[in-house]
Amino acid sequence: MNKKMLAAVLALLAATAMPAAHAEESPWLLRVRAVYVDFDNKQSDGLPLGGSTAIEAKSRWIPEFDISYFFTKNIATELVLTYPQEVDIKVGGSKQGTIKALPPSLLLQYHFTDLGAFKPYLGLGLNYTLFSDRSNILGGAAEVESSSIGLAAQAGLDFALSRNWSLNLDVKYLQMDTDVKVGGTKVGNVGLNPITWGLGVGYRF
Repeated sequence: MNKKMLAAVLALLAATAMPAAHAEESPWLLRVRAVYVDFDNKQSDGLPLGGSTAIEAKSRWIPEFDISYFFTKNIATELVLTYPQEVDIKVGGSKQGTIKALPPSLLLQYHFTDLGAFKPYLGLGLNYTLFSDRSNILGGAAEVESSSIGLAAQAGLDFALSRNWSLNLDVKYLQMDTDVKVGGTKVGNVGLNPITWGLGVGYRF
């Protein structure tokens, strides 16, 4: 093979390899969302107090940040993070304290990739919530447990705006319950079990 033919072959290989390298996507995807947390507040095991005095977490908007890693084009894992959020506690309909909750979740996802710019996904995993300032209810008379662990389920949609940027819609259901204690004695259980509704943007490196 002469030098001119070798150069032509190398040029052809380079020309065919460059689009493939360009088309290869990074496995990392970052998103930020505004999320509305809608608590279920199911009362059990002795609550409501006195037959009608329910202990409830007030639904609210929070910021959310997540990191996804794609093992394949369809299979990914997502770590959902935020900073400790203040959760207003109502007793009998009136605010009687504020606790803090840090609720990271880890989910395994399946992404549907044959719909063009629309990329829906489903996820299933675990939520682990850490509660702090948890004695700040009824002037310290009542408190909740320090942590909660439960299942997390997710459905969402990424809409590609470009090769890197996308819009995101996301809905999650989180199992989150905690015992309520008064004077150190358990008086009942609150199933917070929120549904979260999120809207945000994503960037894939």
